[in-house]
Amino acid sequence: MKTIEKVLFALVLIPVFTFSLSANKICVTTPNNTLLLSAEEGSELKFVYYGDKLSEGDIENIFCNEKYAPAAYPLYGMNCQGESALAVKHGDGNMTLQMVVMDVEKITGENSETTVVKMKDKVFPFYVNVFYKAYTDADVIETWTEIFHHEKKNVELNNFASAYLPIRRGDVWLSYLYGSWGNEGRLMQEPLKAGMKVIKNKDGVRNSHTSHAEVMFSLDGRPQENHGNVVGAALCYSGNYKLRIDTDDSEYHHFFAGINEENSTYSLPKGEVFRTPELALTFSREGLSGASRHFHTWARFHKIAHGTTLRKVLLNSWEGVYFDIDQEGMDQMMNDIASMGGELFVMDDGWFGGKYPRNNDTSSLGDWVVDTRKLPQGIEGLLADAEKHKIKFGIWIEPEMANTVSELFEKHPEWVIESDQRPLVTGRGGTQVVLDLSNPEVQDFIFDLVDGLMTKYPGIDYIKWDANMSITNHGSNYLDKSKQSHLYIEYHRGFEKVCQRIREKYPQLTIQACASGGGRANYGVMPYFDEFWVSDNTDALQRIYMQWGTSYFFPAIAMASHISATPNHQTSRSIPLKYRIDVAMSGRLGMEIQPKNMTAEEKELCRKAIEEYKMIRPVVQLGDIYRLVSPYDDLGVASLMYVDSDKEQAVFYWWKTEHFVNQHLPRVKMAGLDADKIYTIRELNRIDNKPLPFEGKSFSGRYLMSNGLEIPYNHTVDYHKKSDYSSRVLYLEVQ
Repeated sequence: MKTIEKVLFALVLIPVFTFSLSANKICVTTPNNTLLLSAEEGSELKFVYYGDKLSEGDIENIFCNEKYAPAAYPLYGMNCQGESALAVKHGDGNMTLQMVVMDVEKITGENSETTVVKMKDKVFPFYVNVFYKAYTDADVIETWTEIFHHEKKNVELNNFASAYLPIRRGDVWLSYLYGSWGNEGRLMQEPLKAGMKVIKNKDGVRNSHTSHAEVMFSLDGRPQENHGNVVGAALCYSGNYKLRIDTDDSEYHHFFAGINEENSTYSLPKGEVFRTPELALTFSREGLSGASRHFHTWARFHKIAHGTTLRKVLLNSWEGVYFDIDQEGMDQMMNDIASMGGELFVMDDGWFGGKYPRNNDTSSLGDWVVDTRKLPQGIEGLLADAEKHKIKFGIWIEPEMANTVSELFEKHPEWVIESDQRPLVTGRGGTQVVLDLSNPEVQDFIFDLVDGLMTKYPGIDYIKWDANMSITNHGSNYLDKSKQSHLYIEYHRGFEKVCQRIREKYPQLTIQACASGGGRANYGVMPYFDEFWVSDNTDALQRIYMQWGTSYFFPAIAMASHISATPNHQTSRSIPLKYRIDVAMSGRLGMEIQPKNMTAEEKELCRKAIEEYKMIRPVVQLGDIYRLVSPYDDLGVASLMYVDSDKEQAVFYWWKTEHFVNQHLPRVKMAGLDADKIYTIRELNRIDNKPLPFEGKSFSGRYLMSNGLEIPYNHTVDYHKKSDYSSRVLYLEVQ
């Protein structure tokens, strides 16, 4: 397999197609995608084409039909019956816009080229710059806007989408994610019909529990994983969002994406620039998995902190001990994970509190001092223990929140988000509240928390950053009364400022985005975080469904997936350890368990699994995903695989999801291999009394992709070890 450096170098060498066009014709290209716009000076910016890479001749001929092209950024006021991307009220009360192109600028970056279309209203000194950033090493184009004016009075922004994309009507299907706490990232697929489809979030803090700000459009009918034309879109924003798909009486499905404008009217003063979040777009001819591969490559190179650095195998203390933290127990868990080959131990909630000890979820958030009653040797002692066991140490914090039972709240009640003249609304534990990140003092407090920990304990390698509450009552003690509608936007501006400050000072620190589980799986968050916690639900069977959906937009390197106890703490389901391991190994492998409760045989199975995961880790975390059989198709099995960039190594996963007598499961055809290369098969995490028939055998990539391998439905084990669960992980390598 190539080194990471060679892979990066190879991708940089991919040529980007450029040639001379007239000034009013814009061609935005990635290695395999093309976006065409008409930007005639003094006229409206128009969308002409987005899709597969075009030849020079095709581009010229497509522009012949530009007079029929729709607006590239629809505006309200002169076409009121249609949906709009931008709607405003000028200082004099006028609610119309008529923007025309003034200029087009090109900005060349290290691995990108950005096209800026500058527009001005025909009457008012009101301006919108539309940006299109095309990457040279990934098939993604990011688009966003900057809005500003020079009017005498403030302009109210009533709707301010990042982007608009018209999608030609036909047999178009939509794939998107939905769910709830403990059931995040569920896949939904449906045909687009007449009317309006809205996907939104109004949580205020976390934005990916109940829905996701990412979608895929399958243009050729029912979605297929590895063939068919697909447009993917991902809004890169950490706050409230709204995706709208309006299928009206025209030839298009009209797709809009941006900040959710509900209760967020923005009063824009003269000279201030309002920047909308990026919408990332990709096009693939290789189905849903092809679009996923585009997003994954872009994310690892540009949108995830340390996206090309392999992640450590860790043990997190939460499900092992919950709040029952003590020095001896932490040392025991460190010793256990080290003995199994783990590389990192993370101490979760329950380690802090002075006047109010943190023994449950009702107190102490905000009082970030070590509880020496639990940890008499403090963090220094834990770091010494980690060094003794030759592993790294991490710690849990929830910096955006407080409890009303805390010294912080007693000292700074004005820092809490609350409604004027209304009773304070509390969350988790009956006492949890959200700090107002629009307030610079709160931003400083959160930065100082992280800075203080890292300054005093520079040995900390990893921070688990949690957020367990929504904004449930609207009100800011910091914002002016006339700007209360700015709260949701200013909260996330403050959040981003804090993250930027932390990353500037601690660029190598590993940080996980945990938000009551999978509440912050979003590319507005990930530039500052290395990974996210997919869900608080660690049940292996349900995780197959959640991780499948999440993989549509996020690579395995960002998806924390842990081996937990049985019966499972969330579902009470009992699943064999082998199955739990095989599911967890398809993401960033970790453990969420009390090792001292495991048998010696279970520890040995985990030790071997961790050893084998380290071998396949570069393929899983940096390779290309190919989803093969979906658990959502109800075929009784789910299967996917990862393939390295040289197509010399691959990891194949197979999980049985149902168990019946006289069951008939499909034989799974592989994908992504080199048809002419010969692959030797090795089973990982084997528990069977005898090897699989194809163990150690070699097959051509052509055979494996045309026929697949016949996977036994059950494990051949001693009678007392039999169960209704079975799973397989196969390692394929070119000899």
